[in-house]
Amino acid sequence: MSTLHEECGIFGIFSPKRTALAETVYYGLYALQHRGQEGCGIAVCDDGVITAHKDQGLVGEVFDHRTLSEMPWGSMAVGHVRYSTTGGSERRNCQPIVVNHQKGRMAIAHNGNLSNAGELRSQLELTGAIFHTTSDTETIAYIITKQRLKSPSIEQAVYNTMDIIEGAYSLVVMSPTKLIAVRDPYGFRPLCFGTLPDGSYAVASESCALTAIGASFERDIEPGEMLVFSSQGISSVKDRCGSRGRKACIFEYIYFSRPDSVIDGVSVHKARLKAGSILARSCPADADIVIGVPDSGLDAALGFSRASGIPYGIGLIKNKYIARTFISPTQSSRTDKVRIKLAAVGETVRGKRVVLVDDSIVRGTTGGRIVSLLREAGAKEIHFRVSAPPFLHPCYYGTDIDSEKDLIACRHTPEEIARQMGADSLGYLPADCLDELNAHMGCCKACFNGDYPTSLPKISSKDRYSTKLERC
Repeated sequence: MSTLHEECGIFGIFSPKRTALAETVYYGLYALQHRGQEGCGIAVCDDGVITAHKDQGLVGEVFDHRTLSEMPWGSMAVGHVRYSTTGGSERRNCQPIVVNHQKGRMAIAHNGNLSNAGELRSQLELTGAIFHTTSDTETIAYIITKQRLKSPSIEQAVYNTMDIIEGAYSLVVMSPTKLIAVRDPYGFRPLCFGTLPDGSYAVASESCALTAIGASFERDIEPGEMLVFSSQGISSVKDRCGSRGRKACIFEYIYFSRPDSVIDGVSVHKARLKAGSILARSCPADADIVIGVPDSGLDAALGFSRASGIPYGIGLIKNKYIARTFISPTQSSRTDKVRIKLAAVGETVRGKRVVLVDDSIVRGTTGGRIVSLLREAGAKEIHFRVSAPPFLHPCYYGTDIDSEKDLIACRHTPEEIARQMGADSLGYLPADCLDELNAHMGCCKACFNGDYPTSLPKISSKDRYSTKLERC
C-alpha cells in the first residue's frame, strides 16, 4: 500500500503453428496486471507482418472480445502492461514498440530502467535520431536497429546491444521469424519461460502468468542470458551469465511480484512470511492482533503473527475495483484513492492494540491515512511495522524513487515518523537481514545503503525530454 512505483510486465509467446495468440497474451497480461495499470498492448506477428494494438487503461479496458477477435492469427506475439513514472502518461508511450527498418520489422517490450538512458539518447539525437516517445524502451529499439544493420542476425544485434545499455532490463524482442528473451547481467528484473501442451513457448515477467495460460514452468532466464525461440527450437547464449554477480531487486520479493510467483527459485509468499518473522524478532510489540495492509502486507503480517504468537486478523478490507494507489500520477489523486480503496474492520480492531504490517514507507502520507482509518475504527494502539528497511537513496533501476527529498526517512527518525503518522511505534526490517528473503542469492540494496551496482546516470533528470522521462 506504499506509493512505490514499478515499471511494467512483459509477455511473449512462440507457437509452432499459426493460431489465435492474442487471446493467450491477453490472459498472460491479466495475470501481470499488478505490475502496470496505466497502459497495455499486444503485437502479433503473422508471416513477418506485425500488427499491434495498445492504449491507456487496464487490460480488460483496452482489449474486449471484439478487439481480440480482430487481431490477426500468427505464430508469435508479445504483450506489455505499463506503469509510467510521475506525469507524462500518454498513449504514445504504451508498448510494445513496433519498428519498421531496412532489415525487417521488430516489436519490443521492456521491463526495467536503463541507468545510462539519458546519455545514450543524447548520443542518438546527435546522429539525427528523432524520438517519438519519452520511454527509454525507444532508446533500446534504436540501438538494436543500428546494430542489426551491421549484424548477420537479429540475435547478434540484441547481443551487441547488451554491451551498450546499462542498468535493469528484461526484454522480449520479436522479429519476423524469432522471439528473443533477454535478462540483464545483474538480473534486476525477473524473467522466466515455460511450455504449453501444443509445443508453444511462453516468456513472462512472473511465473504466475505462465500458470494463467496453462503453461508448465521450465525455468528462470538467468542473469545475462539470451534465449532465442525459432522454428529450429530454443538456443541459449550464456557467456554473460555470472559476469556481474546477481543483484535481483529485493522489492520483487517484498512488494512488486504476486505472492504465487516463484522468482529465481524463491517463493515470493515464503519470502514475505520470512520478512514478517524477522520483524517479529527484531521489532516486537505488545499487542492483541496483527493485521496487514492489502495486498502486499498480508503475507508479512501472517509471518509476524506466527513468529510472535499474536493472533492474525483481517483489519483492513480493500475495494478490489480500485487500482493500486501508486498508479495515480499525482499525490492528490493517490490520497483520494486511499479514502475509497481501504476500509477498517471495526470488529477486528476496536479497543485493541494493533500491529499494522505494510511493505514500505516512502513519503509517509499513505501510511498516515491508514493509521487514521484504524483510529476512527476504535483501535487503542497502533504499532506500525514495515517489511523493508528505510528508503534513504534514489533508485535508478526501475523503482520510482528518484529523489531523496521525497523520502521521509531521510528527514526524520522512526520516532518522528511514527508521531507524524499517528502511530504509537514504528519498526523497520533490519537492512542486514535482506539477504535472508531470497535465500542469499544476492540482491540490490542501493535504495537502502547507496551501494549501486552500476555507474550513476550522467543524465538523471526525469524532465530531460520536455515531458517526464518514463521508465518501463
